[in-house]
Amino acid sequence: MECRKLELTINSANDLREVRRIFKMKVYAKVLIGGNQEMEKRTLVDKHGQTNPAWNYAMKYSISEQWLEHHGTMLVIKLYCKRKLGDRYIGEVHQSLKQLYDYASPLGGSAVVWFPVQMGCAESQGHLCFSYRFGEKVAIEKLMLAESIASFLATGPGGAI
Repeated sequence: MECRKLELTINSANDLREVRRIFKMKVYAKVLIGGNQEMEKRTLVDKHGQTNPAWNYAMKYSISEQWLEHHGTMLVIKLYCKRKLGDRYIGEVHQSLKQLYDYASPLGGSAVVWFPVQMGCAESQGHLCFSYRFGEKVAIEKLMLAESIASFLATGPGGAI
């Protein structure tokens, strides 16, 4: 089985819908690939940008090569406003991994893109900017070995520093 590394950086958003009236918006993003909850990652909370947050938060994924062959595997980025009484949904971006891969391939495998932030069937409000890079195709066994070695070198033989 073959796979690729995907390096994804959630850069920023602008002109988001205001979901707090009294306090400042503190926005973060949740990233999900292919509906797999185990792959969910999230950015730190931007406490200053309000409707124009900036994160420049990098994430790394291992992506099955099969996911890049069909339009059905989606990258979903959901934006939330952090609140003490439960976080409030702002909106989301959905993009096919195949579409992202096909767009970046002629550009050397990487790209910076802007997509409108959607909230259900309502009109889009604001845009999300992210950059990404697809690595070379490798056998999953080689990728797992490389990740194990990197983890060992970073944490030492006991698994913790």
